[in-house]
Amino acid sequence: MHPTNLIGNVHCAILFAFIALAAAAPPQSSAQEPLEVPYAVDYYYKVQWGHAAEFLELYKMNHYPILQRQVETGRFLSVSAVQPRFHPTEEGRWDYRVTIVFRDVAAAHDPGNEEDIIRELYPDQDTFRQEEQRRFQILEAHWDVPLVDVDLDE
Repeated sequence: MHPTNLIGNVHCAILFAFIALAAAAPPQSSAQEPLEVPYAVDYYYKVQWGHAAEFLELYKMNHYPILQRQVETGRFLSVSAVQPRFHPTEEGRWDYRVTIVFRDVAAAHDPGNEEDIIRELYPDQDTFRQEEQRRFQILEAHWDVPLVDVDLDE
């Protein structure tokens, strides 16, 4: 498959997932998990060997400012990132884990005003799109893991 087709397919898959997420109703709350509690999601990134520094540079330049703006608006409570000190086997390898703590579960399902933020932060949309395309081009895998608290005292 030609790399540009792969990028197009990745972008389409992300777009469809985003649309499905935005259209889905937020989960119903239960007595144990009210909707107004913070809601965390881990985002894992596995980058092509030798491109981790380039990926991180592009991420910090083009995606992290968008996430920071979401913190400023109150949609996110925090954004943090870690990387493993040593690498595991290839099957379980990941290079970066970004944790976003949303204000609540409803904020996680609300697409927010990301497109407005992108236009405001990046007036040169062509350069922004090219750099984001490169970031996804060197990405081997990406997965999201919504987190739920486990009460170990119960």
